[in-house]
Amino acid sequence: MAAAAVVHLSAHGRLRSSPDPPCTSLVSHRPSLLRCRAFKHEEPDRDPSSAPPKRRKGPLYKLKAAIQGLAGSRSAAAEAYGGEYQRAVEKAEEIFFTVATHLGKYVITMMSSGVVLGVGFQLSGGDSQMNELIWYSWLGGVIIGTMIGANSVLEEHCKAGPRNVVITGSTRGLGKALAREFLLSGDRVVIASRSPESVLQTIKELEENIQEGLSVAKKKERKALSHAKVVGTACDVCKPEDVKKLVNFAIDELGSVDIWINNAGTNKGFRPLVTFSDDDITQIVSTNLVGSLLCTREAMNVMQYQEKGGHIFNMDGAGSGGSSTPLTAVYGSTKCGLRQFQASLLKESRRSKVGVHTASPGMVLTDLLLSGSSLRNKQMFNLICELPETVARTLVPRMRVVKGSGKAINYLTPPRILLALVTAWVRRGRWFDDEGRAVYAAEADRIRNWAESRARFSFTDAMEMYTENTWVSVFSLSVVCAFIILSSSGGPLPGT
Repeated sequence: MAAAAVVHLSAHGRLRSSPDPPCTSLVSHRPSLLRCRAFKHEEPDRDPSSAPPKRRKGPLYKLKAAIQGLAGSRSAAAEAYGGEYQRAVEKAEEIFFTVATHLGKYVITMMSSGVVLGVGFQLSGGDSQMNELIWYSWLGGVIIGTMIGANSVLEEHCKAGPRNVVITGSTRGLGKALAREFLLSGDRVVIASRSPESVLQTIKELEENIQEGLSVAKKKERKALSHAKVVGTACDVCKPEDVKKLVNFAIDELGSVDIWINNAGTNKGFRPLVTFSDDDITQIVSTNLVGSLLCTREAMNVMQYQEKGGHIFNMDGAGSGGSSTPLTAVYGSTKCGLRQFQASLLKESRRSKVGVHTASPGMVLTDLLLSGSSLRNKQMFNLICELPETVARTLVPRMRVVKGSGKAINYLTPPRILLALVTAWVRRGRWFDDEGRAVYAAEADRIRNWAESRARFSFTDAMEMYTENTWVSVFSLSVVCAFIILSSSGGPLPGT
């Protein structure tokens, strides 16, 4: 009988075949047959619902099981409603575990801080000066904890080796700024766009940016920049064959893909739905939604076979959270669809080595945002919009060191929104004058001395990264610091 063949995927994405190992084996000197993997497809498909569910451990899961036991009388309703009931249960479970986790962290943190402060006030014996020392020590713990955490972020960022990055829609706007920032961090980047001429022109500009960076970089930074490499190819993300060619091109040029960013998108201006043509609607949906699905699928097909996996980022936009987007209804619906796609993909790839994340740049001064914008829109842009280089400077360091899956990397964080509101009177006329005319410099002028004026990854950036999602660690370190200060104060116990 002819030997069955098994297809292997090499490190460079090439397919090769090799004879399948024998399907028989000897165990304890007794012949036995093992199932042949080559004929796995001939087995009848099993119904996943028939498999016994795995028992999960932990107090939260026990609580869930108890609730389900008390609700046993509703099993008939569950059967009647079928899938709708199951989805509702899964949603409730997800919300319950999220709330319980965050509430638990908050309670533990506040109780720890309260215990230390309470012990300190008890030791002070009502001394007002000692009470002030306790509060200052607690505040000092917060600052010191943040500084220690920021230093660890800096160290992690510096140790991060060159990344292999693919960015779609990267010949202008935010995509181009992201590519430049990755390159100035010493990474290797593949850019892609529909126009071959735009790709060649962008490669030339980015190579000049690398040379400018090398000319002003210090010895350590120059070593990192020496790894920087930019290549590109034409790709229409709406076409599956083009996306496959882009993946193969990236593997041939870089050997692997660590980060894939689905940045390609289009809008067609701010106007009512009835004014959009058939071609407009087709292009928006194909580029923003279908293109992201195709690129994500092909990127996952490559990354799941890589030793270290990889990370995929889909770009959020107006409408992602389900809010209304008047005058950009088509664009908003595609972004809302991407959010649902992201949630579904997270559950599909729960055990995968591929991380799936979202990146939210906020409002960026690009052609995509400005097309068809009114004078009123531009007055609002003065308050909360930023240049592509500024946004990329914040997003890229976080993308380079992301771990796990399901992370949301946002530029417009609550502190930034609060700052924009507080300084609204200063931001008037920042990008556009009262008549809607642009008063900011063109891209070519902005990036002429970008490498020289661009500050390296700063300590303040690291502090912001550390405190965004690790406030529990910050307060825990503050508790430890406050306890050490109180213990070393040497004050006598009250009544002694």
